[in-house]
Amino acid sequence: MLSALIGRINNRTATVGVIGLGYVGLPLVIRFAEEGFKVIGFDVDSSKVEKLKKGVSYIKHIPAEKIRSILKNFTPTSDMKRLEEPDAVIICVPTPLDHHLQPDVSYLEKTARDIATTLRKNQLICVESTTYPGTTREIFLSLFEQQTKLVVGRDYFLVFSPEREDPANPNFETRTIPKLVGGITANCRKAGTALYGAIIIRVIPVSSPEIAESSKLLENIYRAVNIALVNELKLLFDRMGINVWEVIAAAATKPFGYQPFYPGPGLGGHCIPVDPFYLTWKAREYDFHTRFIELAGEINTSMPYYVAEKTIAALNQRGKAIHNAKILLVGLAYKKNVDDIRESPSFAVLKILLSRGAKVEYHDPYVPTVEHTRQFPKPVFSVKFTPAVLKKFDAAVIITDHDCVDYNLLAKTVPLVIDTRNVYKRTRKNVVKA
Repeated sequence: MLSALIGRINNRTATVGVIGLGYVGLPLVIRFAEEGFKVIGFDVDSSKVEKLKKGVSYIKHIPAEKIRSILKNFTPTSDMKRLEEPDAVIICVPTPLDHHLQPDVSYLEKTARDIATTLRKNQLICVESTTYPGTTREIFLSLFEQQTKLVVGRDYFLVFSPEREDPANPNFETRTIPKLVGGITANCRKAGTALYGAIIIRVIPVSSPEIAESSKLLENIYRAVNIALVNELKLLFDRMGINVWEVIAAAATKPFGYQPFYPGPGLGGHCIPVDPFYLTWKAREYDFHTRFIELAGEINTSMPYYVAEKTIAALNQRGKAIHNAKILLVGLAYKKNVDDIRESPSFAVLKILLSRGAKVEYHDPYVPTVEHTRQFPKPVFSVKFTPAVLKKFDAAVIITDHDCVDYNLLAKTVPLVIDTRNVYKRTRKNVVKA
C-alpha cells in the first residue's frame, strides 16, 4: 500500500486534494499543480470556487495569471463527496478562537466528519491547520477509528504538517520554506515526507504529530512574547522620552545573541494573536498555567488602547476634542502589503475611537471594500488618498505601513499624524509616535 502511494507521488500520477482555499491552501494548490499533479480544491465558499474556475484571484499577492496557468491541472469544487477521489487530502481550514478565547475546532471537526464518510484505502490525510497538541489523534484518528474499519499506517496514512506561510514575504515562498511532517506511524511519516518532498525543497520528518503541532505553536508563541516585550518597552521608553525604534536599531548591531522585534499598534493575522491561546487552553488539562503566554497576550491586547489614548491626547494638545473629530485610519490589513484583515488591530483602534465619539474612515489600497465585519455590519469603502480628501481629516493614524502609500503627502496635508510603525524616521512637528 505505502509503496504504491509513494510511487504515484513520485511519478506525479497521484491526485491531491486541498480543503480550504485561502492564504494557506491556495499556494499549496498552485505548487502541486506547477509540479504536474492533478489537484482538486475544496471550499465551502461557492463564490471562491466560481472565481477560481474563471481564473480570478481573490488574494492580492496571488496574481490571476497564476490561477489561469494551472487550470488545466486544477479543479475547484464545493462538493465534499468528491473527497474520495484524491490520493492525498490536505486540510487548511480555519482554527479561530471564540469570544471567550477558547479554541474553536468546529471547522476541523466538520472536515474530519466529511473525510470519514469517504476515507478509503491507500489515502493520505495531512492536517496543516494550526491547533493544540493532540488534535490529530483526538479529532481525526479517533473519528476515523470509530467510523471506519481501516487501520492507520497500513490501510491509510495520517500526518500533521504545520503551515508556515508568510503572505507577501519577498524572501520566502511555499517551495523554499522548510516543512515539518509528523506521522501517527512510521509509514504515515514516510508517506507525508514523500508528498511534501515533491513540492518543497526541504522536508524535516519529526517523531510524532504532537511534536509538529507543538513546534508550530512554539514558533508563534516566540514571536508573540518577544513582540509583547518590545511593546512594553515602548510604553516605558515613551514615558522616559526615549526613542524605542532607535534603541532597537542600536541593539540590533550586536551580531550574536539578539534578534530585533518591533512594536506596533497590536497583533493581527490568524496566527500570532490566536495560536498561543490554543496551548494555554490545552495546558489547563494538565493543571498548568502558561503565565508568559497570558502576560504577552495582555500586553499585546492593550496596545490599541495606547494608540487611541495617544491620539486623543495629541488632539487635546492641539485644542481639538476627540468627540466629532474626523480621523483617518491608514491601513486596515494586519500587516504591510497584504489584503488580509483577520484579527487586525485596526478594528480595535476603530472601536475605541468610535466609542469616544470620533468620526472614523479608512484608507487601504489593499482593502478597497470591507463587506461585513462585527465593526462594519454594512459595506464600507476605502477613501481616496488625495489632497482634497485628506484635508478634511483632523488626524490620521498609521496602522499598517503599506509601501505604496505616499506618507510625505499624508504628513504635509493632515494636521496630525499618529505613527505606530516608525514610518517617519526624522522628527516632524505634526507627527506623534505611538
